[in-house]
Amino acid sequence: MKCRIWRKLHAEEAKRFDQVYELMGKNPGLSLGDAFGVLQSGMTVAEFMARKERSQRKAAIKQARGEVDNAAVADFLSTLVTGKTELAVVLGERTVLDVLTAEEPIAFTFDRTGRMEKLQVVLLTRRADWEKLLPGVERDPKLTQKPASVARQPDKRPFSDPRPFLPQVGQAVRLVLRNGVTLKMPLMKAGRFDLLLGEPGSEVFVPLHAILRFEVDSAAQPPAPA
Repeated sequence: MKCRIWRKLHAEEAKRFDQVYELMGKNPGLSLGDAFGVLQSGMTVAEFMARKERSQRKAAIKQARGEVDNAAVADFLSTLVTGKTELAVVLGERTVLDVLTAEEPIAFTFDRTGRMEKLQVVLLTRRADWEKLLPGVERDPKLTQKPASVARQPDKRPFSDPRPFLPQVGQAVRLVLRNGVTLKMPLMKAGRFDLLLGEPGSEVFVPLHAILRFEVDSAAQPPAPA
């Protein structure tokens, strides 16, 4: 079929192709599929590409989480529930002493406090361990005064992908948390959403969403063999 006949028979579709090619001409590098997406969405090219990038970041984070074994973190929380352990639950501006009774994908349930969204939690550990740690804990004064907020979208947080933490398992690390608490201790395990620090039996649970800065604590590493 000749092009002019096709255009006459399919005028609306031909018009869309004209608009798409016009968009591509004005925006070098814009693919045919993205140009159609822009046209169908009613967005500007910048808005559409920003939305596409966000979607790709979310998909990448989801894939990354799926590649990490979460058994160690799940077992730790399960042990706390089964043992009815008294915990120190550190939040942005206060610490709650309570017993964990259940864990959901997005929330914890405590004996006295009730249901609490996980995004509120900065760290969680046994009460006795926290009382030992507390006197020596460093704090960032600015964050202590005004804790950083947590973005609800994982792709907008400083850390959502657990994979960069995996090579540091077994090493001493330094974490600055959103309420200013700074932890310097061994990284035991990295799960899909959380880290376990410290030593077996004295673990400190830290959600990735609570971390603002992370680095290997080189000063605490053992010297290299001669």
